[in-house]
Amino acid sequence: MTTDLERLKQNLAFLRLRRLAEIFEGEAKRAAKIKTSYTGYLHRLIEEEVLAKTERSINARLAKARFPALKTLETFNFTFQPSIGEVLIKELAELSFLAAAENIVLLGPPGVGKTHLAIGLGVKACTARKRVLFTAAHALMDELVAALVSHTLAARLEILSRLDLLIIDELGYLPMDTNRANLFFQLVSRHYESGSLIITTNKAFNQWGEIFGDDVIAGAILDRILHHSHIIAIQGDSYRIKDKKAQGIDKQVKTGDNEKGEN
Repeated sequence: MTTDLERLKQNLAFLRLRRLAEIFEGEAKRAAKIKTSYTGYLHRLIEEEVLAKTERSINARLAKARFPALKTLETFNFTFQPSIGEVLIKELAELSFLAAAENIVLLGPPGVGKTHLAIGLGVKACTARKRVLFTAAHALMDELVAALVSHTLAARLEILSRLDLLIIDELGYLPMDTNRANLFFQLVSRHYESGSLIITTNKAFNQWGEIFGDDVIAGAILDRILHHSHIIAIQGDSYRIKDKKAQGIDKQVKTGDNEKGEN
């Protein structure tokens, strides 16, 4: 004969209330001990289930975002990069730019923290249960070219346009041919004023013609990206070599080069 406890566990499993199933017995003993009301006991159970579902939802969004690594704004070293306005980054972390469908362009040389900031803002968006995708620029273009060949481009652009935030990393490190430039323009046009872009790039805006191989299409792309945007220009040394410099390795290299020149 099935007991009430067993039926309760079966029903909780059927309803997929996993956290509630884990804690209800312990919470019942705790409630009895401190004489919690029935309403208080139920509230405690529901609160725990909501927190667990929220955590699972956030973790699922983080996985779908495809970040190459999880980096947070809290771990960013603003002291090392004083050219970055910490107040502005904290304001952007409030995510009002998503509600306004504004874009962010992080511009600077390699290694200054552009990707870290982009991921950090993306993680904030995931925590707020927004739809986010992170992709390297070259990988995104390969994906769109493949969609064009397979006649699924319209469907893929539609999916991308539904994102709250699309993060495009390392734009400008590799030049694009005419086909890819046109596809990038279509992507930006579909996303314009419907969602937000975060773009990291090592190229100044007057060099974007080199990226796309055409000043006209570069201008059209910039017109849409910059219309509603925050531009963050970063200057400074690379994080990746700061420890090397601290160890004096860069001096050793220079000394070695000088010795070779003298020989």
